[in-house]
This record gives sequence, C-alpha cells and structure tokens, in this order.
Amino acid sequence: MIDLGDIRKQYTQGRLDETTAADNAMTQFHAWFEAYRASEPLEPTIMTLATVDEHAQPWQRVVLLKAYDGDGFIFFTNYDSHKGQHLAHTPKASLHFFWIEQERQVHVQGTVEKLDRSAAEAYFHSRPRESQLGAWASQQSRPLRDRAELEARFYELTEQFADQEIPLPDYWGGYRVRPNRLEFWQGGEHRLHDRLEYVREGQDDAWRKQRLNP
Repeated sequence: MIDLGDIRKQYTQGRLDETTAADNAMTQFHAWFEAYRASEPLEPTIMTLATVDEHAQPWQRVVLLKAYDGDGFIFFTNYDSHKGQHLAHTPKASLHFFWIEQERQVHVQGTVEKLDRSAAEAYFHSRPRESQLGAWASQQSRPLRDRAELEARFYELTEQFADQEIPLPDYWGGYRVRPNRLEFWQGGEHRLHDRLEYVREGQDDAWRKQRLNP
C-alpha cells in the first residue's frame, strides 16, 4: 500500500457566507464561474459528468460546458455513446466543477433533456471543420481495432465532404442539465469548509438556500 496520509494542505483562499451569497443558485454559479475564468485557467469549461447505466453502475467522464443560463447547463456529444445510452435509460445526471486554484467546487444534480435539432446544428456548424469530421469518423464508445482504422475513416470523410457543408449526424447533438440542486464548496482552514446547498422548490423556480456541515 502506498500511504498518502501525510499529504496535507491548508485551504485559505476565501470564505463562503450564506448571508452574502446570491439567493439564486445560477446567479451564484455565474459569479464563481466568471471569477474562475478571469484567472485564465488552462480549460475553464471543464466539468465532470456522472451518469448511471441500466445496472445502476455510476460512470464519470470529463466533458466541456458549452453554455449555461437560468435553465441549466449545456453540453454536446454522440447520442450513441455510453453517456448517451445512459441518459436515454435514466435522464438524470450530476455535474462537478473543481476549481482547485481557488479551492472551490460546485456540485450539480438535475434532470436531462435533449436540445432541439436547430440548436445542435447551430453549435455543430460553429465548430472547426476537423471537429465536425471527427464527429462523423468516431463511432464513440464502440470497440476500435486500432488508431489507423479511425484515421482512415477520417480521411475518407474529408474527401467525401470536400468543398461542401458537413451535415449534422443524426446521432449527434446536445443535452441540457436542468438543475434541482447545487452545492457550493469553499475550502476552509482546519477542514472547516464552507458548504452552501441550493434546492429548487415548487414550480416557480425559487431556491432554498442553507449551510451544510463540512
């Protein structure tokens, strides 16, 4: 066993106070996200997406946040991928943002819905042409004999779609995670972290805010 118990760090970057935090969870998320983006991290949109398969086995992977608003968080993927299959079976997900430089985490739980095709097309055609070809070339999550097979498919598609617009594949599009719970975590000295939980109540989109024990 490799013992890592003596690796310790004190968290002293800031505090999170329920009396000054926003009453709306998405307003609070926006404030924290903009502060993180202003720090010029390597990849500000990175987040962990957790889904559950038909056997109740949790899965996690890193994806990129492509938009957010008062209705939730948007990302894009292949509908036939593992994550797409999981969401078709159980349309619920958890997102996790870990901004270690600021000693902050945000945990999101919610239901998931597909975006309409027009929104998917608009984003798809905003991507670099090579990324559009990649969406066609990759049969995401399926077994692949070797990398040469994938690259050969990519170059075949490059020739096939030469000098024309690349259409949106039927199996590719976007999802919106509509949150019903967000938790904001700010690291604290002596492991006395600050945790604020927001839970959506009723049909009027009101949020109930409360402090949790660390």
